[in-house]
Amino acid sequence: MVHAARSRTESPLSSLFSTDGKPHPVQDTLLVVTVLLGATAAISSIFSNLHVLSSWTGLVGIITGGYGQYISETTRERFGLVIGLGAAGLGLFLGIAHGGPFGGLVG
Repeated sequence: MVHAARSRTESPLSSLFSTDGKPHPVQDTLLVVTVLLGATAAISSIFSNLHVLSSWTGLVGIITGGYGQYISETTRERFGLVIGLGAAGLGLFLGIAHGGPFGGLVG
């Protein structure tokens, strides 16, 4: 059985970030919000006195990233969301380890 061969003109790395050529404003907004919240959570988790900030930004980042994964349509969106989700999760877990999201008000 003979099949037509397709030539690959683009590199494998560029295909990772390829889009379908259509605008996705909601997905792109969730991607940017998730990455920003993840970066904020991860950076603020370095300082133990910022555990409230890192806990809440990490939790909101996980929620927005999870919904973004649910409605994402391209690999580019999913790739960025996974990076943001990882940073948000790291910030959330370290924020909880340093004191939690309520800062000693509960308990």
